[in-house]
Amino acid sequence: QRKNPFSNDDRLVSKPLHTHRGDPTYGRPPEGSQTEQRGKDAHSHVGKEVEELCLIIRSTGEVGEDGHVSVTFGQLFETYVTISNKVVGILLRARKHGLVRFEGEMLWQGKDDDVVITLL
Repeated sequence: QRKNPFSNDDRLVSKPLHTHRGDPTYGRPPEGSQTEQRGKDAHSHVGKEVEELCLIIRSTGEVGEDGHVSVTFGQLFETYVTISNKVVGILLRARKHGLVRFEGEMLWQGKDDDVVITLL
């Protein structure tokens, strides 16, 4: 009842804890909550998908003169789409973490098939 926002009993209503931008808990779920656990699980799942993407690039790509493995987006899309339909999102996450490099903000099937993706 204390956490029920629809309770009419003012004695039971707990005061909400407001955090501010400088607070380390700002924008984070309460520690130990199911929301926190779901977030951790999702983060772990995406991390595994990024690792899998890197392994696919390594196995389907070709080693360039600089020693890095590269593959075109079209080839990667055709290979990876059978495993996951989120290849572009996973590529963006991998780039954010410095694991791959490619030109452009977003990749589109058909239009960007010749864009080279390099495994770093």
